[in-house]
Amino acid sequence: MSALPYILRKEFRQIFRNPVILRMIVMLPIVQLIVIPLAADFEIKNISLSLVDHDHSPASRLLVKKIEASGYFLLNDYSDGYNHGLREFEKGHSDLILEIPAHFEKEFVSSGHTHVLVAANAINSVKAGMGSGYLTRIISATAGELREKAMPLPVLAESGMIDIQSKNLYNPHLRYPLFMIPGILVFLVTMVGAYMCSLNIVKEKETGTIEQINVTPIRKYEFILGKLIPFWVIGLGVFSIGLLGVARLLYHIVPVGSLLVVYSYLALYLFAILGLGLLISTFSENQQQAMSVAFFVMMIGLLMSGLFTPISSMPEWAQGISRCNPLTYFIEVMRMVVIKGSSFRHVRMQYLVMLGMAVFFNGWAVLNFRKTSK
Repeated sequence: MSALPYILRKEFRQIFRNPVILRMIVMLPIVQLIVIPLAADFEIKNISLSLVDHDHSPASRLLVKKIEASGYFLLNDYSDGYNHGLREFEKGHSDLILEIPAHFEKEFVSSGHTHVLVAANAINSVKAGMGSGYLTRIISATAGELREKAMPLPVLAESGMIDIQSKNLYNPHLRYPLFMIPGILVFLVTMVGAYMCSLNIVKEKETGTIEQINVTPIRKYEFILGKLIPFWVIGLGVFSIGLLGVARLLYHIVPVGSLLVVYSYLALYLFAILGLGLLISTFSENQQQAMSVAFFVMMIGLLMSGLFTPISSMPEWAQGISRCNPLTYFIEVMRMVVIKGSSFRHVRMQYLVMLGMAVFFNGWAVLNFRKTSK
């Protein structure tokens, strides 16, 4: 008969027996979810731009040159069709589309007035808003330079500006909480999973119960699953309170995509992050060591996840680290599904990466754990 049900009963009783720990697990993430979105800030650079130039005139080339020289933008692609730029949006390759109409230079020279279209990928509302602002200022400055070159001074005083038609896709009102809260919720679930789970086996070592377990017929996989499953269930509960409770009631955030996609990825992510916590626990001799290592790993993971700073704005070496970070992929999935409405097809790569991480962390934790005493 399997010993797993008895181990699970013991773990759940141990968790619920301590009301302080239980309140910290549940209440602390909720408070952080309410407070953190009000306190974070961003600095944006390396904004990917899709350029659609229907004019190909000296004036349009001057505008493109000014944009490239600004240092804010990276020209992602250069095409003659808006739909091509829109497909780059859907792939997540571009942050902004600048569409320059045909006869751009001709209209400006003849009437002193023309227009361009700036479309922003507003999944990241901060990056979209600041990127549109940067681009607007560059276009306005270029318009002034073109007027000085093309028109005599009496006409210059009466000339107009370039009209900029802006469009924010996926997050039309640039709501900051809509972009921020899905990522914060991922981090809070990670804290509950990895941080609390990392103390689990270490606590058995400190209290001496690990020696008693070592002489029982409990199998290694039963012991590991008994440590994983309770925090897996608690992680699902904390996430549900945050997404379906706080985010919906306080910030009016309703996922555009399927909750099935979100929760299936969450289930896989929790196994990966709990495996990381168990791995830390197997290497630690006491709870202080485990807490220190877990705190260090969580802080690095947070800073390298793209939650506060876009990954494209990081140095190349930091971007490489971020791609080895489980938080990076779940934050991407949350934003894609909750804001954009992406389906399984759009996040299949993230599923494969997280599956590999789950196998890696849990496999290493199982191999590193020695049930037999020496």
